[in-house]
Amino acid sequence: MAVVIKYVVERNGVERMTFTSKKEADAYDKMLDIAEALEVMLGKVDVPLSEQQIESLALEMAKQKDDFAAVLKGTAPVEKKSPKLAKVADISKQAG
Repeated sequence: MAVVIKYVVERNGVERMTFTSKKEADAYDKMLDIAEALEVMLGKVDVPLSEQQIESLALEMAKQKDDFAAVLKGTAPVEKKSPKLAKVADISKQAG
């Protein structure tokens, strides 16, 4: 019999995600904290957004917080290239 340790991230009594490492669970929990703070901020903006739109936007911003932080600091976000995309770009350079 195997013993498996699981880390469960729970919010308001609802299980959100299960992880096998504490580090991943903590990172996800922190991302949810950031999303909640962003929801409060987005709720105060003078743009008509539904609660669902605010929640979705806040969650996506939290997931990509490093890119948003870079843009807000006035720098461009670092693009992560896919190996397949890099190969296509290399082929088009060779053809041109």
